[in-house]
Parts: sequence; structure tokens; C-alpha cells
Amino acid sequence: MHTQAPSPGIHHRGDTSDAPLYVASVSVTGAAAEYGRMSNVARTDDGELELALRLPPELGGEGGGINPEQLFAAGYAACFHGSLMLLASRAGIVATGTEVRVKVSFGRDPADGLFLLGAHVLVRMPGTPRVTAGELVRNAERVCPYTKMARQGIESIVQLVEDED
Repeated sequence: MHTQAPSPGIHHRGDTSDAPLYVASVSVTGAAAEYGRMSNVARTDDGELELALRLPPELGGEGGGINPEQLFAAGYAACFHGSLMLLASRAGIVATGTEVRVKVSFGRDPADGLFLLGAHVLVRMPGTPRVTAGELVRNAERVCPYTKMARQGIESIVQLVEDED
């Protein structure tokens, strides 16, 4: 097992196991077999979220709903913002008005002609000196699991499961 030194200002609650601290579960259903991204519904298992998924007009859809790239961008921005604000707080820095915008692009993979995502994280920290803000952003890159996933990959297990009757 590979262990890393704790990130700056992050206190681990004594849990050194590889067990997850939290697991989110979302199911997507619906859609026509001909083109699955046209109309789906995403629901969390706890019922807190239910969204109509739609293909954006830029990809030939009608819009009128959220698309997976927007959901990924929202999760990434929320996670990076949380990491950034945690580090600022631990350093005694008030970072009021901080904004994290994530742009997720969907395009062709030049290696195989299929599809590929890209992400561009833009951080605005008004009132925070640029050198301080830069250091916080660099450290947040080390703390944020989305950034780590984007750079290092993610464990991804895909399996076919039996129908639940």
C-alpha cells in the first residue's frame, strides 16, 4: 500500500484504512436504444436528486435538461472550491467571494476517434493577494479528489449485474 504525507492543513481522523468515507450512488434510466444520451433520468438512491438528462443543442439535441458534462463540472467545481476554502480557513485566510468555475469539454479522442473529456479549472479569489492565492490553488490541486482523478486516473469497475426481481 502506497501512503502519502498528509496534505497541508488537512487533519485525518485517524482512519488509515482504504475503506471509503462515503459512497454516492446514482442510477440512470430511460432513453431510446438508438441514442442513449437523448433522454434519461438520473436519480440518487437517497431520493435527494432527480434530473432530466438531455443532449445539448451543440451535440444535436434539444437541450431542456442537464447533461453529464455539466454534472461533472458541478461536482469538480464544488470539490475544488471546498478544498480551497478548507485550506484557506486552516491558514487563517478569509477568502470571501472565491469562485471556482470548471469548464468540461467533450470531444474526439485523437488516439482512437472515440470520445474524450477535458477540464479547465478557473479560480477567482478577489481580495486575496495573488501569491497567497496561487499557493492555495496549488495546494488545493493536491487535496481535491477530482483533480487527483483527472491527473492520476480512477479505479473504475464495470460489471453486469443480475436483474432484481
